[in-house]
Amino acid sequence: MHILYNIGISLYGFGVWVASLFNEKAKLMRKGWKQVFKTTAIRHDGRPIAWFHASSLGEFEQARPVLELLKRQYPKYHIWVTFFSPSGYEIRKNYAEADRVSYLPLDTPKNARKLVELIRPDIALFVKYDFWFNMLEALHQKQVPCYIFSAIFRDNQYFWKPYGKWFCKRLGYYDHLFVQNNLSVELLQSHGINQCSKVGDTRFDRVHDIAQSARQFPEVECFIQSAPVLMAGSSWEPDEEMLKRYLDDHPDSDMKLILAPHVISENHLSWIETHFGKDQCVRYSKLESVDEPNKYKVLIIDNMGMLSSLYRYATVAYIGGGFGKGIHNILEALTFGKPVVFGPKWQKFQEAHEILRRQGGATYSAYADLERVLTQWFTDKEAYAKASAACTAYVNENLGASETILKKLKLKF
Repeated sequence: MHILYNIGISLYGFGVWVASLFNEKAKLMRKGWKQVFKTTAIRHDGRPIAWFHASSLGEFEQARPVLELLKRQYPKYHIWVTFFSPSGYEIRKNYAEADRVSYLPLDTPKNARKLVELIRPDIALFVKYDFWFNMLEALHQKQVPCYIFSAIFRDNQYFWKPYGKWFCKRLGYYDHLFVQNNLSVELLQSHGINQCSKVGDTRFDRVHDIAQSARQFPEVECFIQSAPVLMAGSSWEPDEEMLKRYLDDHPDSDMKLILAPHVISENHLSWIETHFGKDQCVRYSKLESVDEPNKYKVLIIDNMGMLSSLYRYATVAYIGGGFGKGIHNILEALTFGKPVVFGPKWQKFQEAHEILRRQGGATYSAYADLERVLTQWFTDKEAYAKASAACTAYVNENLGASETILKKLKLKF
């Protein structure tokens, strides 16, 4: 199986090389792989090195609470961060809390040995589901304490298949696996991997920190004034079509829609304006220059980086992506106590299962279900208060995973 794995990695690398001829993301990835081994090694000078690896930006947000807590409590540690995806590296390559940020090269045996020798970590921490088995093997051979956290295991994964024994065995190379739910613990232990425990998802700590320092936007407050707000985060076109229909069906409502689309290209922004009506829409970039911002019905957020703080203004949060590959982050809204609604592709997200069970969120496939739940939350104060309280309780009950993880790590100081 090791040979097949290495062949698969090589084929993946060839695919990236081909794609790099016409795809900018693949080009950045290939360029990043080449630059990794040109990166200057950190001088140990008696100080240990912690290596954090995150696949992309979302996983990095899960890593941050643990990384920053380690940095505060053990300031002698150097921090090296690696990313697999350009969408993580390009945004966080200048992350101030890290001493080095680089790509993770293709997981060949040679690259794995070279990278471990370059970083020379005293501890290695991986996030959620990034399993690179040659890297894991190289760390194991060097006897580097290795961990994965915020992980989720499902009973249909390849680890548990007849052909997955080689992969499953290498899960035993982790000194500890910090997982999100009891099913993950049961699966691991049933296959002889007992160094695991349920500690939850570190993203709760991250979104709680974001909420505590959330920015205020006076210009957005002028747009809202005292109106109820439907905040749509990371919306795609199918989401936006549903939201437009809801506005059309409730013309007398004083509700405001704040729309933060996932894609902020000029073509998509223009489509939104045409779809909702140009006289109804104002872009955030033009908000300060318009007279009477409150006269508009729809505020379009035409930049990145505001969404997590904007949820503070929501009455109800609509989470986009449910008609595509899967919903986007719901925790950023839940940490403000905002009930959430989203489309049908939510099953892979532990927090979605839980908030639906607690009735702090709702899902829909047909427009009639969206119309029903939004109308209830906007008009029924008792139902809204119950949903909001469920969101707040869920977040509060799941804080502290980062502290628990840090206490169990094999650290030098």
